[in-house]
Amino acid sequence: MSDSWPSAEVDRISRLHVLAAMTPGAVVVEAVLPDSFDEVWAVASDLEHELPRCLGDVRSFTITRADGERLEADARGYPGLRARFDVILRPGWCVMRSRFLLGAMAAEPGATGTRFAFLGGFRFPGTRLVAPMLRLVGRPALRHVLGRYAQRISARSGERDRPAHD
Repeated sequence: MSDSWPSAEVDRISRLHVLAAMTPGAVVVEAVLPDSFDEVWAVASDLEHELPRCLGDVRSFTITRADGERLEADARGYPGLRARFDVILRPGWCVMRSRFLLGAMAAEPGATGTRFAFLGGFRFPGTRLVAPMLRLVGRPALRHVLGRYAQRISARSGERDRPAHD
């Protein structure tokens, strides 16, 4: 009898899909971006500056506590909504969870760029009942978010490529 168990490596984006499968109504969208992993993750991990630019209903996202990869943050929305988020942020992986919301991002380097994925979902009682509708509405909304991230990544990499003006 062998003491070794079979094992398999699961990349970060696959883990994001598993998280979505465990969360009723959660949606994952992904794309391959032409930018390097470092360029993509520099934007994705800049939560305080880039999250409000990429999520239309987030006015501010402020890190209030950091302990290694574990963070706490306060988010404020335009309609005056507020939420406190527990965040895990490490290279290529970010999960943000509040009482009612779940958001996550993952990135994987590839041969022709970087695979980048974004997850959005709700965590409220009864979500399972409206999950099909949430997925139907959420998918185009998250594609828009992913497009905004792609624009920000392109803009920031372009800013680095420009020569400094005197």
